[in-house]
Amino acid sequence: MGGERLKIILSLTPPLLIIITLFFGGIFYGFLQSLGYQPAIGKYELNFSAYYNVMFSERYAKLFWSGLALNLWVSFASTFLAAVFALFGALAIRKTFVGKTLCNFIYSLNLPMPHLVVAVGMIFVFSQSGLLARLAAQIGMISSPGDFPVLVRDKYGFGIILAYIWKEAAFFFIILMSVLQSLGENFEELAQSLGANRWQRFRYVILPLVMPNLFSASIIVFAFSFGAYEVPALLGVIYPQMLPVMAFEFFLNPDLNARSEGMALSIIIALIVMILVVFYFWLTQAKIRKD
Repeated sequence: MGGERLKIILSLTPPLLIIITLFFGGIFYGFLQSLGYQPAIGKYELNFSAYYNVMFSERYAKLFWSGLALNLWVSFASTFLAAVFALFGALAIRKTFVGKTLCNFIYSLNLPMPHLVVAVGMIFVFSQSGLLARLAAQIGMISSPGDFPVLVRDKYGFGIILAYIWKEAAFFFIILMSVLQSLGENFEELAQSLGANRWQRFRYVILPLVMPNLFSASIIVFAFSFGAYEVPALLGVIYPQMLPVMAFEFFLNPDLNARSEGMALSIIIALIVMILVVFYFWLTQAKIRKD
């Protein structure tokens, strides 16, 4: 028994060391750069001026706080709406009926699709030069495609939210379907026999049973959408910019002095995401101990 355990430990140690070195080594070096450590341009003094510049300087403060507000709004709205759509979709097709397999396939079709492809599809379909705008102009609903509502590259992030809803609803759906199918219908039938109506069965029976898994999935989706770059880069506007796009703009600056601000902003994003991930693991462990 001891020999088998030693073999497992020895076999797992090399890949774990590589992962830990790459992850924490990258975080550590990035943190050093955010403190002003830039040997390429002869800067070795460590300080927090980059953090101050990003959050409080006259040049960047408005960009940072407006970007943070947009990040929180987009992440919360897309996570909440994707969870709601997935929950009602799972409730609608969880029972056995003709065509259930096809409905499951359609609902989860976009799960393996890259976010970049989703963003490009949003531009082709929902932009003012896209398919819906041209179709609306052809049938006379609007005078020209330019009159179509701005759903892509708008300052409120509606296009980004719509892309995340369409993409992440499938993730929620698969989790909720597995939970609902494992529960069966006995709980609902018992509640119905006691006189509970449909809303009461949903509010007091189904929702409490799926909420732990729904909340855990929401933390994952929120953390991802908060730190993701490609969808906001394609569907966002110049101002306000979401924080990952703003950080990338710092790295595109040919002046290497701006690298510290970009890395400071990246560390802030990573810190917020890591807090959410730690909270997710804590919640998972608490659920395991409770079970």
